[in-house]
Amino acid sequence: MIRAARWAASLAVTLACGCAGLNPTSAPHPNYYSLDGGAAEAAPPARAPTSGTAPTLVVSPPYAAAGFDSQRIMYVRQAHTLEYYAHNEWVDTPARMLAPLIVAAAARSGAFGAVVPTPSIASGDLRLDAEVRRLQHEFLGSPSRVRFTLRATILDSATRRVIAEREFEAVAAAPSEDPYGGVVAANLAVRSVLASLADFCANAAQNWRPR
Repeated sequence: MIRAARWAASLAVTLACGCAGLNPTSAPHPNYYSLDGGAAEAAPPARAPTSGTAPTLVVSPPYAAAGFDSQRIMYVRQAHTLEYYAHNEWVDTPARMLAPLIVAAAARSGAFGAVVPTPSIASGDLRLDAEVRRLQHEFLGSPSRVRFTLRATILDSATRRVIAEREFEAVAAAPSEDPYGGVVAANLAVRSVLASLADFCANAAQNWRPR
C-alpha cells in the first residue's frame, strides 16, 4: 500500500512537469521603432539648385562605430558602459535607417544638381561618407537625454581629395524615462543633425571647384 502511494505521487510529479513543458511561459513580443528624423511633413521644402552647373553628390552607405552597428537600442547608466534594452529594438540598424534621410537632407539643400545613393550607375562630382559615432540614451541626469553623433566627410570623386570634414552632435531630452522616450528624443536629435548636415553639404558644394 505504501509502495503504491509512493508510485502514484511520483507519477503525479512527472505528469505535472510534463504539462509545464508543454505550456512554456511565452516571451514578450519585442517592440520595434523607426528612426525617421521626425514627421515627414516637418521637413522644409527642397530649395532649387543654385546654378545649372551644380555638382552631383553621391552618398555612400553610412557605417557605424563598434557597438552601434546593430538593431539594439543602447543606453548608458554610467560613463563608458553601454547596455541595451530587452524587448525593444530598432526596425533596422541606425546606419541603414539614416541612409535615405541623409540623401533627402542633402537634396533639400538645393546645392546639388542631383543627389544619388550608392550603389548606383550614376557617377558624381562629390562623395559623402558618413559614420554613426554614437546613438545612446543617457541616464546620467534628469531628465535623461539621447546623444547622437555623426561624422561626415565630403571628397572630390575625381581626385579623392577631402573637401570638407566635420563631426556633428545633438542632444535631446527624453519626454519619458523609458525606451519610447528615448526613441522620441533620438528622432529629435537626428532631425537637428540632418539640418546641420544639409548646410555643411551646401557650403562644401559652393566652395568646390572642378579640376
